[in-house]
Amino acid sequence: MSFGFKIMVEGEYACFSRPELKVERVSYDVPPPGALEGLLKSIYWKPAIKYVIDKIVVYRPIQFMNIRRNEVKNKISYQSVRSSMNHGGKDPAIYTKECRSQRASMILKNVKYGIAFHFELTGFQSDHADEGEAKHYTILKRRLENGQAFRTPCLGCSEYSARKITLVEDFNMEEISEEIISLGDVDLGFMSYGVSFLDKGQPINGDWENPKFSDKANTLYYHPHMINGVIDVKKYRNEIRG
Repeated sequence: MSFGFKIMVEGEYACFSRPELKVERVSYDVPPPGALEGLLKSIYWKPAIKYVIDKIVVYRPIQFMNIRRNEVKNKISYQSVRSSMNHGGKDPAIYTKECRSQRASMILKNVKYGIAFHFELTGFQSDHADEGEAKHYTILKRRLENGQAFRTPCLGCSEYSARKITLVEDFNMEEISEEIISLGDVDLGFMSYGVSFLDKGQPINGDWENPKFSDKANTLYYHPHMINGVIDVKKYRNEIRG
């Protein structure tokens, strides 16, 4: 049995932020594999599996737009929330009036992608002995067919939700825009492939009942080409650099 899938993803807006530009958000021209893995995890995720992106097809012309928006500079601390719950400590909330900042963003609009991917077992065992590849395949296929997700799948940033996700048998390459086809072979340069956490997804305290994970991670990069709208991620995966 093949455990691979092909889906079509559409959205009004997307922002796949370049990590080297931290003050203002500037999107990559195309989605990095790590962002698409995050989208898939919003549909179905278990510690026992990991997603691997094999191919990305860019269907629509790459169009940017500039916006300005208000953001908060701080994050709510997990430790302060836990302390407040257990001991009634100080208010852990943040107030936008006190930490609001305005930032410019260069985002993508009117996007449509074809994504070919598969999943692999991580080796993490659950209490259910029957959770093999076939079971994960069946659950994921059903959720894709029914449009189910446990949180809204997004295109890079949480506010840019995927408007439509469709499971397909194969990609219709004739639907790729002429503008994309005319670009031919596009060198996308070094771009983010994903993030590698140093704990490898395992609790550093060795306790799955009360796990503690490390926040330390490295960004991985690869050097793909888009040829007639197709990014063969699998082809360039061996060139990943930390």
